[in-house]
Formats: sequence, C-alpha cells, structure tokens
Amino acid sequence: LFTSDSRAELSGNLLFVHERLRESGLDKTYKLLTIFKPSITARRPLLDKLRFPFYLCISDVVLMDDYQPMIYKVPLPKDMKVIQLWHASGAFKTVGYSRIGKPGGPLPYSKHHRIYTHAIVSSRHDVRFYAEAFGMAEDKVHATGIPRMDAFFDEDAIAAARMRAYEAVPAAREKKVILFAPTFRGTGPLDAYYDYSLIDLGELHAVAEEQDAVVIFKMHPFIEERIDIPDKFADRLLDATELREVNDLLMISDVVVTDYSSLVFEYSTLGRPMLFFAYDLEEYEAERDFYEDLASFAPGKIVRTFPEVIESLRNKDFEQRKVQEFARQHFDHLDAGSTDRVIDDLILD
Repeated sequence: LFTSDSRAELSGNLLFVHERLRESGLDKTYKLLTIFKPSITARRPLLDKLRFPFYLCISDVVLMDDYQPMIYKVPLPKDMKVIQLWHASGAFKTVGYSRIGKPGGPLPYSKHHRIYTHAIVSSRHDVRFYAEAFGMAEDKVHATGIPRMDAFFDEDAIAAARMRAYEAVPAAREKKVILFAPTFRGTGPLDAYYDYSLIDLGELHAVAEEQDAVVIFKMHPFIEERIDIPDKFADRLLDATELREVNDLLMISDVVVTDYSSLVFEYSTLGRPMLFFAYDLEEYEAERDFYEDLASFAPGKIVRTFPEVIESLRNKDFEQRKVQEFARQHFDHLDAGSTDRVIDDLILD
C-alpha cells in the first residue's frame, strides 16, 4: 500500500519505488495499492474513509513519505511492515519528537510516527536525527539513500527533468537561473507564511538584467499567499510555486537562494552554489531549531539582510567550496541505486 495525506497522486519517493517494482515485474507477485489525498487540509472522501482501513487489513507492507494521521488510528498486525520513505533528503530543521515542547510539536507519549518498522535516510550521519524524530531505535533507520535522488545521477533523468522545467517555465530557456526557494514560517499548513516585504523586487530584477538571468520563486506548498510580481518585473521574475516537485527546477538552476529548506541536500549533489538568507535565524532557531548549528552546517554563505543577498548575487560570493564536503558527509551513496536498496533491503528483505 502506497499512501500519502498530502499528495494527490504517486510522486517523489513513492513513485520511484512503485515504478521500479513494476519495471522489475514484482507487480505480478505483489498487488500494488494506492490511496492519496491532495493536501493535508483537504477532506477525505467518504469512499476513501472506508477503503483506507480495508486496505490496511489486507496489506503486508505500507509505504508513506510524510505524516499520515489515518494510519495511527487503527491497530496494525505485528508482522506488517510500515516503511517511512520520508520526503526530505536529510536532517536540517527539527521534525517529529525532536520538537517536543516547541510550537506544533507532538505530545511526548503520542503514538504518531512510533509505529514505523523501517525508515530511510541518505547517510549514517543522519541516522540518529531520524531515530529521534520518529521515536524509534537507530537500527530501524537505514542509510539506503533517497529513491527520488536516483534522478540526480542518471543523465537521461536529468535531461527529462530539465525539459519538464523549461516546459513549465519557458522564460528560463537560455537564461541563467536563480532559484528563490525558502521554507515556510509558522507551525504548519494552517498558518504557514513568508514575509514577502523583505524582498526588494526592483533590485532583484536589476541583478537579473545585469546577468541575463531569471529569478524563479518556488515557495513552500504550505504557503497559500503568492508573491505579487508587478508586470514591469514579470519578464525576469517568475513564480513557479504551483509546480509540485522542486527537483526539476533544481536541475536548471545555476544558484539557489534559500534559508532552512532541506532542498540543500539534493542541490549539493550537483555541486552548484547556494546562498542562505537567514533573516530570522535566532527566532527560527528558538521556535523550530536545527539538528546542527547553521553556521557549521550550511553549504554556502549565510546572509542576514536582503541587500546582502543582492551583493552576493552581484559578486558571485557564495562560499561554494563548502558544497562538495557537505555532499560527501550527507550521502553515503552518490549513485542511482537508492530505489533498489529500499526494495531489496526493506521490502523484500
């Protein structure tokens, strides 16, 4: 059973595992079931409320890639495998039980997450963080690598991703691409926001003109409010937030401006520069916190004001030397074999 409470259809890690099972002919041995919901806040149809417990009753293996509240509400067979293919590629900002006592954190004795029999991470370095987040033993967290990351080591997949990105954002063709992709503020999908008033669109457009570039905004899907781009800047400042997967945009990006987003893990494997606009570092650290100190963790330059963002973009000052070492530390397998390891080691034993 492949399930998500925040995706309308198969995508991400779930899609990679599902399709490899089919390619391997294992769909003739296993019946592959799916049940999804387009967003955390969407209401589940009545039919799905009936189907979900039935599917759980007949499933030997359940795979998810995020918080899935429905599965915590029913008793599960002891021999069922419940595999968490968490959507992030590494541990950056705290999640799950690492957030006890913080806004939006779980209760200490909650059953959420603790039902997993297996979870995956990108490296042994991150095992302890995921074990803490999910309230599970470290030997249940496996450094298989992240299935959707296989596309970052496959030339055909890279070419296909670039084509999809250019089809979605045609103005980016034959231009330098600056991707602006921060995470959200707030405790979750109900109150998620980003302070757009900090962004000087005029200066950002000027830099884009100077470098014959476009700036693509890809805001976190929790943020409902969209950035308001005036018509006079719309030739080079583009909003691609509606795209579900950010990985296609990473493939065409020459530099990424982010803050505390886990996309830095994926992007580091491409060896390209990153800039960290951490305007609210102390506040964010107090409310959300990190597994590691940002100054030693970030694979790029940290700036605190938007004028510093503009200056770094103009001068191409990104401290790019940090990227390669970051990728080596956070990926045990810099290859296209993560999906196969998940299937061979966790699903098929």
